[in-house]
Amino acid sequence: MTTFRDGLLEGKVAFVAGGTSGINLGIAKRIAQLGAKVAVCGRDPDKAARAAGAIGPDALGLSADVRDFAAIRAALEQTAGDFGPLDIVVAGAAGNFLAPALGMSANAFKTVVDIDLLGTFNTLRACHDLLNRPGASLIAITAGQADQAMALQIHACAAKAGVNQVVRTLAIEWGPDVRVNGISPGPIAGTEGMERLSPPGMREASEARIPLKRWGEIEEIADAAAFLCSPAATYITGTILDVDGGSSVGDAGRMDFAKGLS
Repeated sequence: MTTFRDGLLEGKVAFVAGGTSGINLGIAKRIAQLGAKVAVCGRDPDKAARAAGAIGPDALGLSADVRDFAAIRAALEQTAGDFGPLDIVVAGAAGNFLAPALGMSANAFKTVVDIDLLGTFNTLRACHDLLNRPGASLIAITAGQADQAMALQIHACAAKAGVNQVVRTLAIEWGPDVRVNGISPGPIAGTEGMERLSPPGMREASEARIPLKRWGEIEEIADAAAFLCSPAATYITGTILDVDGGSSVGDAGRMDFAKGLS
């Protein structure tokens, strides 16, 4: 775990969509450790309450579906009402599964696009007039599928490519008062996504193709988020930050799900 200056985010207010588990909960914890007040939001109210409890006594656990603009707007308004204008918003809600295009229904494709792409737009669009401007930092969690086509991932590839363009477009439209960036994690250990999406033997095969020869840790993504919303990143916007051990370089990032399932 990287050591940041104590109180680096003191007085800041953060909202993390999808912040009830995995990478997003790790980001919420790190931001809180650095002094910010944090609200985490997910679809399950009990899970949201547990996540907030794991962060600290002052954290908020809120329930909303990012596909529902009015619901995510209400959660953001509650956060701003309780804590004050928002300085940091993380759009991290996501869904994924393995399926070939010919074995995927239109509704299944739409579900992932709605959670990942529409959910990111809803979260960022709904927070705009609640932001503490100038100086607010928005972060979308994307993935390598945005740039690297992967078998059995047509839904995630399409959705994450859209997320990257949302980041870049909003950076243009909302600068200079608001910075908008993305984080693209590589394979991260201890996450539900990698446990569900990795066939037997996939970890060893993928680690061999990553320049740093290992999967990442949730804390390393949290550190990247802390950097992007800190004073050290005030001239960074419209950037997709790959935090992937180099797996996006050349062929290293092409995890062949189809081969792993054969």
